[in-house]
Amino acid sequence: MTDVTTDAAGTRLRRSPLAGRHTALGAKFAPFGGWEMPLEYAGGGVLREHTAVRTGVGVFDVSHLGKVRVTGPGAVAFLNACLSNDLDRIGSGRAQYTLCCDDATGGVVDDLIAYRYADDHVFLIPNAANTAEVVRRLRAAAPPQVTVTDEHQAYAVLAVQGPGSAELLGGLGLPTGHDYMSFSAATLDGVELTVCRTGYTGELGYELVVPAGDAVAVWDVLFAAEPAPQACGLAARDTLRTEMGYPLHGQDLSMEITPVQARSGWAVGWDKPAFWGRDALLAEKAAGPARTLRGLEAVERAIPRPGMAVFHGDTRVGTVTSGTFSPTKKQGIALALIDTTPSPLPDGTELHLDLRGRRAPVRLTRPPFVHPSVKTSS
Repeated sequence: MTDVTTDAAGTRLRRSPLAGRHTALGAKFAPFGGWEMPLEYAGGGVLREHTAVRTGVGVFDVSHLGKVRVTGPGAVAFLNACLSNDLDRIGSGRAQYTLCCDDATGGVVDDLIAYRYADDHVFLIPNAANTAEVVRRLRAAAPPQVTVTDEHQAYAVLAVQGPGSAELLGGLGLPTGHDYMSFSAATLDGVELTVCRTGYTGELGYELVVPAGDAVAVWDVLFAAEPAPQACGLAARDTLRTEMGYPLHGQDLSMEITPVQARSGWAVGWDKPAFWGRDALLAEKAAGPARTLRGLEAVERAIPRPGMAVFHGDTRVGTVTSGTFSPTKKQGIALALIDTTPSPLPDGTELHLDLRGRRAPVRLTRPPFVHPSVKTSS
């Protein structure tokens, strides 16, 4: 249900089933994970979209995210022996953040959300660029009775985020009272969809998994509501997630950045007898990582950017992985991999960024940089 376009370099990019709606709203598009997706919209841009999510409600088209269905007898047990988190911690109707790690190195192939329907049915939402690799690895490991189906183009995903999200969806007759990281089936104007109490902004929010052919109809219903939500692009999604300290795969997590280094050990079932990367990660955890992901706040006017070097005195101690201007705090913020040797630097330590040869002071801190109530019940 998606079509294809090409960028200036001739690269083929998938287009969301909502591409026409984005164009009508004056969206600025950008390539992302093999898709052409809206970066921001005319009439306010990133600041307006960011603020709408922190104070009201915004809607993101995140249909580029992967969709993978794993079914068959023992599907949960199979995935539990592959993915990092412990699916036995949750029951049917619950969702879980987890990691697909490389078995040899413990590096992160992808981070994803697993929706547990039943012991024989799990729906995975990986990142767009990594979906094919996640599918390849799961299929190679799956026993004969377990089927791994790539449904990337079968569904659209709309993220409805912000303190006003429950009021918006509830006014349309959708369920909003379920707990954080849970989901339920629902119907909106005859369209069967799934309402997931998840998101990537730190605010109260929901993600609607919708058949791709019905995406336009659902989008139109959402934007016909009063008061109408703000359409939001991937640029605001990035500033929102960075304020929360949420990692982005490819920057803060990667094949070279393990969960131990990224302080994502909470998403690892350390007591499980098996999962991909277990031996490597247990060894790194026991020895202590050589670097860890830390937060940085600019002391003066400076905007950290990925790849910038971080110094403690004259010694380089790390590298920025994600950096931006925080619209909420009105200052530069960043995530950075900081050396732990000879000993970990304490929070509050003043460091410096190398901004094209100029040193800009920053202070070590522990994310999140802002404190919305993502887990507060609606």
